[in-house]
Amino acid sequence: MRTILLLVASAVFSPAAANEIFPQPPELKADVDFWTDIFTRIGNDEGLLHDNRDLGVVYERLAMPEKLGRAERQRRIEKRRKALQATLRTLASGKRDNLSAEEARVLALWPKDVSNESLRDAVNRIRFQQGLRDRFREGLIRSGRWRDHVNREFATLGVPVEIAALPHVESSYNPDARSHVGASGIWQFTRSTGQRFMRVDHVVDERNDPFAATHAAGQLLAYNYSITGNWPMAITAYNHGLGGVRRAMREFGDTAYVDILRNYKGRTFGFASRNFYVAFLAAMEVDQNVEKYFPGLTAEAPVVYTQARLANYVPVAELTKALGISARQLATHNPALQPTVWEGSKYLPKGYTLRLPATALASSLEDAIAGLPADAIFQSQLPDMFHTVARGDTLSQIADAYDTRVSTLVALNGLNSSHFIRAGQKLRLPAAGPAPAPETVVAAVTPEPVPEPVVESVVDDTEPGTEASDGGLAATLRSSEQTALLSDPSDYSVADDNTIEVQPLETLGHFGDWLEIKTQRLRDLNGLQFRAPVTVGQRIRLDLGTVDAARFEARRVAYHQAQQDRFFREHLIDGVVEHEIRVGESIWILALRQYDVPIWLFRQYNPGVDLHKVRPGTKVQIPLLAEVDRS
Repeated sequence: MRTILLLVASAVFSPAAANEIFPQPPELKADVDFWTDIFTRIGNDEGLLHDNRDLGVVYERLAMPEKLGRAERQRRIEKRRKALQATLRTLASGKRDNLSAEEARVLALWPKDVSNESLRDAVNRIRFQQGLRDRFREGLIRSGRWRDHVNREFATLGVPVEIAALPHVESSYNPDARSHVGASGIWQFTRSTGQRFMRVDHVVDERNDPFAATHAAGQLLAYNYSITGNWPMAITAYNHGLGGVRRAMREFGDTAYVDILRNYKGRTFGFASRNFYVAFLAAMEVDQNVEKYFPGLTAEAPVVYTQARLANYVPVAELTKALGISARQLATHNPALQPTVWEGSKYLPKGYTLRLPATALASSLEDAIAGLPADAIFQSQLPDMFHTVARGDTLSQIADAYDTRVSTLVALNGLNSSHFIRAGQKLRLPAAGPAPAPETVVAAVTPEPVPEPVVESVVDDTEPGTEASDGGLAATLRSSEQTALLSDPSDYSVADDNTIEVQPLETLGHFGDWLEIKTQRLRDLNGLQFRAPVTVGQRIRLDLGTVDAARFEARRVAYHQAQQDRFFREHLIDGVVEHEIRVGESIWILALRQYDVPIWLFRQYNPGVDLHKVRPGTKVQIPLLAEVDRS
């Protein structure tokens, strides 16, 4: 791959420099201390009941044995939450004298001059956070396998090596980590973001390979920094998305970290987004002071690997026979290969770089592969017969991925509606031909609707008594729906005055369709002449009488996600170059002809550049693209 342009400063920092790069304002100290305690003092079999806005207010430490079922755990949390709510309501009524021991204890957790209104607001902010000490410790041990690689990659890409602590927040350095919304691997890439920098499909999913995913994470973080200009917001964008972070920065200021994390009221800026940066600071503190928090801990040693590139397509059975190893051993060290390969419905793809421990083979890996017999190698991939529906899939996305039509999938699978499929369902593809008999059609199973993608739909998981489904921080801070376009800094939101900024690929016709109104209504509302086009960056007033803002935003983002997903099935971002605009150059010609980059992608890398008024001497970032072989 090409080397990405170094957009940020050197990755070698002193502790003092690190404090400047990752600032910790005094107002955030209680938040960082809270997560440090969760990571190092509170075990997996207990947790804290706390205020979800003021993390310095911890009501009590609650035992929560891991053997308990989810229903019993929830019952215990709810019981204590209701008792605390009753106490807070009493105090909020103005009672300050003749307090019971419990009332005095709870009141003492708040400032001496706490108002009744503040206590009343706190009634519905009681949240349970399970401890992660044991899980964090396991992650510290596992991290030794890849930390040298992470440090090298980040140093090359100009990303601070301290951000190697981020997977402790995301996945506890567990390469098998999967979220219920589809984030995967130690860096918890969503599919839409991952496919910008890696191959992500039903044959190879590099999100699950810590080596490939680390390079991609470095690229993404450097990109976030190039847009935000500081690391706190670049890290927050890793969780919340660049679009939402840019809106918060416009409202409060680029470096108003406390105001943003405390006061930004973006519709989807919930507990997860508010806490992502402070949780990272806590993870970094522990990661840099392991002996202080986990005395005697020894990280695993990295595996020394040998690698070889496959010149042909190879069945897994033939490869394991030639290498004299088991498929399980091969899979352990090649986690990017998907189940389709191990099940035999797909060959290991041509061009794939195989990885094995240097001690696993008696001879050279390259020699062993070169010695495969002629009947064990193939010049083409097996055709796709079936697709297993993943969470968030739609039939239109599946049809695009396999170069077929929605109507064809509906016919082949006997679907009653093109909008109803379910996660785990196995869809027949054209290469498999029609189903042999109606009763064997997989769609006979009662289908469930796949929800329409929504913009930055990080649900505020602070509802009283809730807890992460697996008790881990990855579930806590990524348990809710994530934005479909985490890496897109474009503003797809509707402003308070019911206006929007026109983005590339959009027309008045799109807006009319999403609003379920006639296009002429938008022309009248905005004083536009018939056939007059809208331009990128122009503000358009909407009529929200039929469709509300949230629904409009959801449809708008779904449209852009579909366009971008389709593009990134065939292209990867392989680096970035800086270009200085010269006299006579046009952004449109520069992007489309010289660099072959679509305008919407150019704008994502240069969101502050006015495409229509760019001046000579302006420096712009150009993403370099590579084609992806999905066979």
